[in-house]
Amino acid sequence: MNHAHSHACEHHDHPQEVTRATGRERKLLFAFVLTTGMMVAEVVGGLWSGSLALLADAGHMLVDSLALALAFFAVRLALRPADARRTYGYGRLEVLAGFVNALTQFVLVGFIAYEAITRLFKPVEILSGVMLGVAIVGLIVNLIVLRTLHGHAHDDVNLGAATLHVLGDLLGSVGAVLAALAVRWMGWNWADPVLSLLVSLLILHSAWQLLRRSTHILLEGVPEGMDPQEVETVLRTVDISIRDVHHLHVWQLASGSRMATLHLELHDHNDGARVLAAVNRTLQERFGIRHTTVQIDLGDCPDGDPGCNAHHPH
Repeated sequence: MNHAHSHACEHHDHPQEVTRATGRERKLLFAFVLTTGMMVAEVVGGLWSGSLALLADAGHMLVDSLALALAFFAVRLALRPADARRTYGYGRLEVLAGFVNALTQFVLVGFIAYEAITRLFKPVEILSGVMLGVAIVGLIVNLIVLRTLHGHAHDDVNLGAATLHVLGDLLGSVGAVLAALAVRWMGWNWADPVLSLLVSLLILHSAWQLLRRSTHILLEGVPEGMDPQEVETVLRTVDISIRDVHHLHVWQLASGSRMATLHLELHDHNDGARVLAAVNRTLQERFGIRHTTVQIDLGDCPDGDPGCNAHHPH
């Protein structure tokens, strides 16, 4: 059975991509340096004051430092060109980094929860003045770092993961400040582990959202906010020569890199070039899909699948 394949090349704007990546590298490196420095300060302050909230936040910052370092190297590796073994390049490393970072959050939450419950049954003396001072400095540092990382693309799960870690730090610092005030002015030593536990629950929710999102991309699910049925319906109206659209698959390779493959049946195969141009333009302009592979069937679908003309979302 004769059939034709047509591949619409992805448009690469290398200078723009390099600039965007370089900007993210600078942000991540700056965030890493500040976070690591604050982590050391909180470890010292936590041991000195006896505050679990500070030590928990320091533990969170340790994970964050590793997460930011991982995100930084993921951005650098993602710029490596495609090769014979990885023809799509290394962009998916960013998604993998986000996935790993989300998993580390679950480990951290478990540790903090265990320590907090232990402290509830075995209270310890806390130097609230030292705890308050370090917590305030940590809050300021986290605000600066969060501001630095702010503004990443919604589907940039790598920078999103790093931002999530910093947001968790920010919540931890707020909890530490509130706990320090409660201990200092109310004498409530139990506030330290309780607020640490509450912050852990907030982190757990955010970690689950990130894990779900990164897993969806790794499983090559349909990009969030996109309806494959809508894509198919729109493509059917792109050109009067289109008789049928089937075997449509849409997925996301990495941050902002949407892809699609599909089969087209035409009334007049002499219109192939015009139809391809219209389909590629529509996918890019309306759905943000910049890399497409289109197969034009010159007769019945060559796959010989009974459901060939049915819609199969990826």
